[in-house]
Amino acid sequence: MNQEQHTKKHPNIIIMYADDLGFGDVGCYGAVDIETPNIDRIASMGIKFTNAYSVAATCTPARYGLLTGAYPWRNKSAKILPGDAPLIIEPGSLTIMSMLQKAGYVTGVTGKWHLGLGMGNIDWNEEINPGPLELGFNYSFIMAATNDRVPCVYVDGRKVDKLSADDPIKVSYDKDNPIVGVPTGKDNPELLRMKYSSGHDGSIINGVSRIGYMQGGASAIWKDEEMAEVFLNKSVSFITENAGNPFFLYYAFHQPHVPRLPGPRFAGKTKLGPRGDVIAEMDWCVGEILKTLDKLNLTDNTLIIFTSDNGPVLDDGYEDRAVELNNMHTPAGPYRGGKYSMYEGGVHVPFVLSWKGNVEQRESSALVSQVDIFASLASLVGQPLPPDAAPDSFNILDAFIGKDEVGRYELLTEGVTNKVVLHQGKWVYIPPYEGPKINKHCNIELGNSDEPQLYNIEDDISQRLNVAGQYSDVLNSMSKRLNVVLNSEATR
Repeated sequence: MNQEQHTKKHPNIIIMYADDLGFGDVGCYGAVDIETPNIDRIASMGIKFTNAYSVAATCTPARYGLLTGAYPWRNKSAKILPGDAPLIIEPGSLTIMSMLQKAGYVTGVTGKWHLGLGMGNIDWNEEINPGPLELGFNYSFIMAATNDRVPCVYVDGRKVDKLSADDPIKVSYDKDNPIVGVPTGKDNPELLRMKYSSGHDGSIINGVSRIGYMQGGASAIWKDEEMAEVFLNKSVSFITENAGNPFFLYYAFHQPHVPRLPGPRFAGKTKLGPRGDVIAEMDWCVGEILKTLDKLNLTDNTLIIFTSDNGPVLDDGYEDRAVELNNMHTPAGPYRGGKYSMYEGGVHVPFVLSWKGNVEQRESSALVSQVDIFASLASLVGQPLPPDAAPDSFNILDAFIGKDEVGRYELLTEGVTNKVVLHQGKWVYIPPYEGPKINKHCNIELGNSDEPQLYNIEDDISQRLNVAGQYSDVLNSMSKRLNVVLNSEATR
């Protein structure tokens, strides 16, 4: 492939994916108490989408939808996974990365994975297979799940990074049979430097108790305060080493997920406490990626997307003063709910895109979903999609590059445990679902109700007025449509 073909048909592609970052956490979306100059720079070079959605209000389902082009409710395993879960994407199936490989791209993933590894009963001391390398990535440096779950180690390719054979790892998620002799937050609170508020009472790693139990692997255990720079350096190295080829980088941040432990240069940088500090740290990482592209003269030939897997949460299991120090900051912006919620705050996310020389600076109200990135990039690089691939991903490339102000007509999102919501234009329909109205640990409205809910978010952006009783025709039509989609094999 010559340079002209590379530039015009096969730009480098970087997706930077934040973890639990809300619509209102970014400067260009109205944040005042947090500065995000580098995310804002992407918007200033390209498009800021005001009507962009993740497919789910939690991490694993959102990532599944992004990489497979399928709604996560199609896979019953696409739910918040423990750290030792098996891989939930079938090796050999077409993914966004394997599709780009077919188009000649070198593909890499750095950061948070949380889509499972291996086939079950994983032995962390041996080769870990299958994983990202079996799904279409040429390079992989990841954490298995989340920074609040064991094992607290990096996985480089198919091996735990820096693991000594003399100190093997043992991992368990059996609360009835925790690993004997390993200090836990529940039994040894005096060893904690950050107390847990709920759910995080397992093994203590670096003075922080996690979900699950882990023993051994001392040389491989990560240092939380160094994690941002570790993943950044791996990302910069991947870009630098592949500067002469079309490349795809999926850079999945761990910030601002809990536990929030910023590096020394960012501790205390904001007045919002650790949550604000790790957002500032993440924005700095974005800036370092942009600097790398500038230095290598790649900015003009790189399509950059920055977005978030789901909406925000303050107290998500640790006492880090996020609620106390939040003051007047509105992490979800004008939207109701947050992470875990079926309301807009759970899935209405920041989304900015730049492709210098090909996308003009603007704001777009087009309805776009992360599930559509797959088919849209396939169109961009000239890769036809087989009928059974990316079943819910539509080619809305024109909307993504600012040539169409409409985008999708409808889309589905979900809260927790496959509770699905239908969006059509200005209407949002939430069927009746059993369950608590509020997640008591996070103080977030979940959207559960005995009654159907219908909102006109054009007139009622905060979803305060349920108009199901006033628009029975719209309600019935959307209810029928949702049932049709839920019983379909594909929507595209």
